[in-house]
Amino acid sequence: MTRLLIPFVAVVLFYLEPVFGLFSPVEIGGVYYYLIPRFLIMFLIFVGVYYNRQRALMYAIIFGLLYDLFHIDIIGLYAFLYPAVCLLAIWAVRHIHQHIIVVTLITLLLVAVLETALYGFFTMIGFIGMPFGEFAATRLVPTMIANSVFLILLGWVFKSLANRRSIQKREGML
Repeated sequence: MTRLLIPFVAVVLFYLEPVFGLFSPVEIGGVYYYLIPRFLIMFLIFVGVYYNRQRALMYAIIFGLLYDLFHIDIIGLYAFLYPAVCLLAIWAVRHIHQHIIVVTLITLLLVAVLETALYGFFTMIGFIGMPFGEFAATRLVPTMIANSVFLILLGWVFKSLANRRSIQKREGML
């Protein structure tokens, strides 16, 4: 049963992202702020750091393709970016430290990189046309605040889940 817990949590987070996306945009003082949930990629980073790099990359490719299929019309964008972000996180943590605060900060930094890369790509193909300052003020900062709250609340749960599965795998239980 525990063997299926990590894929189950990933599937639940995949389906929760659009649900939390329904709370966006938020209007404050006549300005719309967009909160883009990135729960799944944050979870995959924690899985890659604390459990198994290959599994995290496999899940990143699979869920990246699913995200491409269900949410955007460009196949391969998320299927490339999700594993790339996971690899960057794993590489950075190996060279810095595996403490949860460090992993949390790296995760938030990489979510910002992911959002900025998506903005750059969509701007390049002409899908969106807002200036970077407007993007940063109305999308990037609110997204980072919302994802920071989520990660602060559930980051230790992600870590303990990945650690528990890693210990069980090492002991040969599953």
